[in-house]
Amino acid sequence: MAHIGSSVEYGLHCLLWLVEPPETPPSSRDLAEFQGVSPSFMAKIMPKLEKAGFVTASEGIRGGYRLARSPDKITVLDIVDALEGRKPLFDCQEIRGRCALYGGKPPARQLNGVCSIHAVMLRAEQSMRAELAGTTLADLAGVVGRKLPAGFAAQVQTWFSDRAAARIEARDAPDTPARKRRRR
Repeated sequence: MAHIGSSVEYGLHCLLWLVEPPETPPSSRDLAEFQGVSPSFMAKIMPKLEKAGFVTASEGIRGGYRLARSPDKITVLDIVDALEGRKPLFDCQEIRGRCALYGGKPPARQLNGVCSIHAVMLRAEQSMRAELAGTTLADLAGVVGRKLPAGFAAQVQTWFSDRAAARIEARDAPDTPARKRRRR
């Protein structure tokens, strides 16, 4: 089982597309479909990012998500904690005091201080959190941007703009018997 779940990966990918936002903000459905992610799963991620203050949502047919902060002020650790909660990497079970040879009464020296295994895990967690805290959304966007083919960012903008236009057009379309049935 991964310590950091897929919601972090999906959330980071969505936020990356908001660094250089389309003219009309993308909906969570558009962000999900663009990346081949379940729209229902994305609908659970985006409100968490909004609650954490990383995105703002606007409602309505032209509604969608925009970054609420500068991408250089959002760290990967911020996003991990917002989506996963701050949970420990390791949950020590204090096995060191359960040795059968102790007969249920381990010597005090055996239980003094932090378990050696737990200490290693705590240092590893501190290193991981420091690395995630030292990487901003802007840093990540820069790396991703250098890997994209020429013109790809413009294609992304067009894709999101076309989706927004289709939503608006669908809303303004005259009522047909099929549309009336769908609304019931």
